[in-house]
Amino acid sequence: MKKSLKAAGLAAAAWAACIAPSQAADDTDWPRHAVRLIVPYAPGGIADQMARITAEALQAAFNQPFVVENKPGASGSLATSYVAKSKPDGYTLLVGLAAPQTLNQFIYKVDYHGLNDFAPVALLNTNPLILAVHPSLPVKTVADVIAYARKYPGKLNFGGAGGLTQFAGEVFKYDTKTDMVHVPYRGGAPAVAAAVAGDVQMTFANYSDVQPWIESGRLRAVAITSPKRYPRNPDLPTIAESGVPGYGMDGWTGLLAPAGTPPAVVRKISAVVRKTLNEPAMKDKLGAMGSPPGNMSPEEFRTFMAGEIKRWQGFVAESGIKVE
Repeated sequence: MKKSLKAAGLAAAAWAACIAPSQAADDTDWPRHAVRLIVPYAPGGIADQMARITAEALQAAFNQPFVVENKPGASGSLATSYVAKSKPDGYTLLVGLAAPQTLNQFIYKVDYHGLNDFAPVALLNTNPLILAVHPSLPVKTVADVIAYARKYPGKLNFGGAGGLTQFAGEVFKYDTKTDMVHVPYRGGAPAVAAAVAGDVQMTFANYSDVQPWIESGRLRAVAITSPKRYPRNPDLPTIAESGVPGYGMDGWTGLLAPAGTPPAVVRKISAVVRKTLNEPAMKDKLGAMGSPPGNMSPEEFRTFMAGEIKRWQGFVAESGIKVE
């Protein structure tokens, strides 16, 4: 009996010894087939653009297909939840955004934690939002918008796609004590298109989504949401300096994997992404889009996300703000 137990123990040890190198080889050999990049919003917006830039770089580096899949819905939470529950093998990645990762869990009912259920890979970019209006709206400054909203409570509307494109407006309403109506769309690009068409009067839109329409004169830029003016557009004032002190928010896009993804795989992906973001041509391209590269390590990105979650949790608790 003792001999059989000893033999069984030796067999188990031998099996474990065989499995460990095999697992290591699996991590080293990643990727062996196509990898999916899941985007929480419709095609055309900043998340979709960053996903395609990232996919192109990873595909060139690893010689495997990196396929972008758009899964819009629930203010970005649908796709975020999907990836959180995916197998942590490095073959399903999330192009995550600020609100679904750090804010939604405090204002909506979601079934994931924006940090604990993920393995942060790299911060891809940060980006301000622009408050832009249809030219038919008789406002040119933040003070004009506030005055108009107070004169016509509940009549002024703004298009957004949930997330920060909605919450930027909700915080603006809270800070200025005005009543405006959010009109939801499935992505930032469709929300901007609605403003261009005059279907909505205003939009708080990602810089890259709205800037071409501002340059063409189809929309009028009023102010930028970031705490400081954007260097590429220095004449556009911030909302904070325009009469709403303390107002300030930036969007961001990051690459994440499900929690439990092998660290070796996370490091491989991060190394390629950071190298790409650090190239001068890429820095210039993203800067022109209003989306300067983030270029953080997985550890730095985790710390950044933890700070963002703490900030939004505190704001929602203190303000009591609710989103319909």
